[in-house]
Amino acid sequence: MSERSKSAGLYFDKGYNCAQSVLLSFADELPISKEEAAKLASSFGGGMAGMHEVCGAVSAMFMAMGLKSGLSVPDAAAKAAHYAKLNKLAEEFKSDFGSVICRDLLKDKEDPARRLLCREYVKRAAEILEKEI
Repeated sequence: MSERSKSAGLYFDKGYNCAQSVLLSFADELPISKEEAAKLASSFGGGMAGMHEVCGAVSAMFMAMGLKSGLSVPDAAAKAAHYAKLNKLAEEFKSDFGSVICRDLLKDKEDPARRLLCREYVKRAAEILEKEI
């Protein structure tokens, strides 16, 4: 298990949501403070504000990549290359867990054990992201 993965798991254990846990574990590598990272990712927990859409851990991988190597001006070729990297990250997560959609990952969202599942998604997202950052 990587240090980033451990860090993400610890943030999750402290009560941060899935997106915050992943983004906070990389804040020192990004042009963002920990406070800004926590605020930015606060809306993406529970599959985007608890709507069970895209997994917050996956959203955080995308946020981190955007902050690290995203585009600040229109450039079609750079955009295509950036999206290809993001798709690779999402495909690796999907290969491990079958989906990037929160409601699919947590079929029974009322199950108290779901936090254990989410913790694993957070840790794995950090491992996947660490290879690209």
